[in-house]
Amino acid sequence: MSKEDDVLSKLDSKKLPQHVAIIMDGNGRWAKKRGLPRAAGHLAGVKAVRRIVKTSTNIGVKFLTLYAFSTENWKRPRKEVDAIMSLFKIYIKKEVSTFNKNDVRLNVIGNIGDLSDDLQEIIDNALKKTSKNKGLTFTLAINYGGRQEIINAVKNIVNDVEKGIIRKDVNESIISKYLYTSDLPDPDLLIRTSGEMRISNFLLWQLSYAEIWVTDTYWPDFKQAEYVKAILDYQNRQRRFGKHNG
Repeated sequence: MSKEDDVLSKLDSKKLPQHVAIIMDGNGRWAKKRGLPRAAGHLAGVKAVRRIVKTSTNIGVKFLTLYAFSTENWKRPRKEVDAIMSLFKIYIKKEVSTFNKNDVRLNVIGNIGDLSDDLQEIIDNALKKTSKNKGLTFTLAINYGGRQEIINAVKNIVNDVEKGIIRKDVNESIISKYLYTSDLPDPDLLIRTSGEMRISNFLLWQLSYAEIWVTDTYWPDFKQAEYVKAILDYQNRQRRFGKHNG
């Protein structure tokens, strides 16, 4: 048995997190450490995405959400932003056949309307082609900001109250239905790479009771063994959801 198979064998299939969310951080620092341009770090990060999607499918995680590009990332140098957008186009277009082969449904959340027309078309095409898949739901958060998501939800709720579509008190359930993630369960586990101890405007509403696991590893170096280590740590925790332990 290989080392990775040995780690996998320790997982309790009955206690898997249903939804894992990941803040992929450290691509730029990974590249700088090697004397490479930041774009090379993002390219290496794509390989890590493939690894984690594959592992999620193999072990039975039902929902995987990756923070791919935030609303604040537009402030980065134009050359870097263009490189990231090109990678999105190449990756999404290329992976559709793999998604279908492995029964993966692609989902994209964020303000997609601000993306280029050709990227929007590629995303729309991939969503349609994978929409019938029943295995892993793989969500990419692109041009996503948690505060903006909540603002949009509030605006839409106010509009629907005025139109009489909502006729009862607004509660948590109603707000959840107006978020980008309305068809997803809240994350059980949040993983952040590169050692930063913050959630960076990611899934602010949805992460309320998620378990958090942080690693110093840069995203391009995040491999199956460490992903499984995070899930094993999750399985050894007692989730309280705000309730008293005693």
